[in-house]
Amino acid sequence: MKERSDSLTLKGLIAAQGRLPANHTMQSTLSAKQASIEAGISGEERVAEVLRSYTFPLKNHIFHDLSLASDSTFQIDHFIQTPNFGVLLETKNISGSLEFKDHPPQLIQTKDNGQINSYESPVTQLERNTELLSLWLAARNIQLPLFGAVVLAYPKQIVAVPPSDTTILFPNMIPPFIKGLPQEGKKLDPSTFKRLSSQLLSSHRPYVPKPISESYQIPFNDFQPGVRCTTCGKLGMIKHKRTWHCKFCDRNDSMAHVKELQEWFLIFKRSITNRECREWLQVEDKYTANRILQSMNFRSEGTFRDRKYFIDFRKGMQPRDIKSTSHI
Repeated sequence: MKERSDSLTLKGLIAAQGRLPANHTMQSTLSAKQASIEAGISGEERVAEVLRSYTFPLKNHIFHDLSLASDSTFQIDHFIQTPNFGVLLETKNISGSLEFKDHPPQLIQTKDNGQINSYESPVTQLERNTELLSLWLAARNIQLPLFGAVVLAYPKQIVAVPPSDTTILFPNMIPPFIKGLPQEGKKLDPSTFKRLSSQLLSSHRPYVPKPISESYQIPFNDFQPGVRCTTCGKLGMIKHKRTWHCKFCDRNDSMAHVKELQEWFLIFKRSITNRECREWLQVEDKYTANRILQSMNFRSEGTFRDRKYFIDFRKGMQPRDIKSTSHI
């Protein structure tokens, strides 16, 4: 029913690193965070692959990377909906020897080189998500038993000390785990089952992280402005009538500004002015910048002089009408 969404956090980290000097002090921090997120995505894709390849005996709908709001917002890595029950899976892809602590709840990682790291317990995350989803269902007058498990994406992950009351699975153990869950009790009728699926999809809200500069306290002037050529990868495309031109490889690209505007919102803030647009894209003419901003699918506030444009990541970054950009 729902595949995994692109990670805006990952996109922001990659964009920020590409705009900072190679020797910038934050490069290593951003790179480490990127590696951590990519490992998590890899683990979730491994679980999704198993769920896609298995034919469950029960009617089911599967949702990956589902973000909902109850008493607070919460994100479920994988949710399997059946007429009999729902299953929440919290996936982790952390190498080394793992120790699940209960008091206080923590996940302790010991790497092969002896380095020890501590993380929030996925057991706590799973319990919180289960409670919030239960409240979300109750608000819609839907009664559905919920079960959950923590999934370790790869068997190379070693569990030295398992949690006391939570099931730990590897991906290939998910099908028999679900098959063994109790199926007694009242089932969701077909109409309610369909309604629940529809409401889960319509209630999903993608996670929008804070801009990178805010999260990591990186000054605006540390980032290199300009439009990057998609062919040679160099910053410095020049605005010509109806297109952008790369002075390094002679590539022309009429839509080169779209990705660069997305990077602005991921790196700096959720709004942009005409002046900021000119600084970021390195164009001098305010009317050209105005046409670019008005061609995008942005919400705007204010008059021409102090107008601000705002992005809604749920609508994406495509222009309102591709044909309307031919004059830019």
